[in-house]
Amino acid sequence: MAASGSHDPIISARDLRVSYADLEVLHGLTFDVRRGETLAVIGGSGSGKSTMLRTLVGLEKPSSGQVRINGVDIATAGTREMDALRKRIGLAFQGGALIGSLSVGGNIALPLLEHTALDPSTIEVMVRIKLEQVGLSGFENYSPSQLSGGMRKRAAFARAMALDPEILFFDEPSAGLDPITAAGIDDLILSLKKAYGLTIVVVTHELASAFLIADRIVLIDHGNIAAIGSVDEVRNNPHPRVRQFLDRIADSTQDDDVDHLRIYTEGIR
Repeated sequence: MAASGSHDPIISARDLRVSYADLEVLHGLTFDVRRGETLAVIGGSGSGKSTMLRTLVGLEKPSSGQVRINGVDIATAGTREMDALRKRIGLAFQGGALIGSLSVGGNIALPLLEHTALDPSTIEVMVRIKLEQVGLSGFENYSPSQLSGGMRKRAAFARAMALDPEILFFDEPSAGLDPITAAGIDDLILSLKKAYGLTIVVVTHELASAFLIADRIVLIDHGNIAAIGSVDEVRNNPHPRVRQFLDRIADSTQDDDVDHLRIYTEGIR
């Protein structure tokens, strides 16, 4: 596990609520992300963890409550203030989300072309540096389709690092990867954190990965925080929902829903 960061929060959420029409997905979350720490967000499918991530990076607006990043309230910040804030944030989407019509180098260069006035030769050098940081030296002229799944993840990391952000957000970085490749991604996250003192927020369903890379873990359950604390605190948390998730105990209420649906559909044939 990485060394713990400062207790000074770089991200602060207070009574965070997010709704889609009449459906409330996040039910008043309150937590901090400390400067220099890695916070892993875990939870079942549909628990709200991806919505939480999208809200933290400004892709979703809170229905109520507050999210502050470096003191900036992202719900009330103006366009110019948000643009400045986004330059200090890197986001690696699930699956990489590389632009297929651009080379690997072109994908990494894009944030630099859009947000800086650097000359092309400097951008070319920076692209090579970022690829070296993620173990992809020499792949700048490849297309994303020529890369393996793990390599696409690494290229996405390089693009997220292009503007030297303070905060990195990862959405399911190990999803779809074999165990050996996934372990390499975990090692890369640890090495980036150690080398650059980054604050990292990782949404993952991989418990082994979360326990390895995190300083603290937050477990989201049906839009609520079921547990938050150090790896050991969460691992030993006696709350029934926490134990159910960590010990991989099937949810009987889901079985009841399936049985009810089966009875209903069979009855109308």
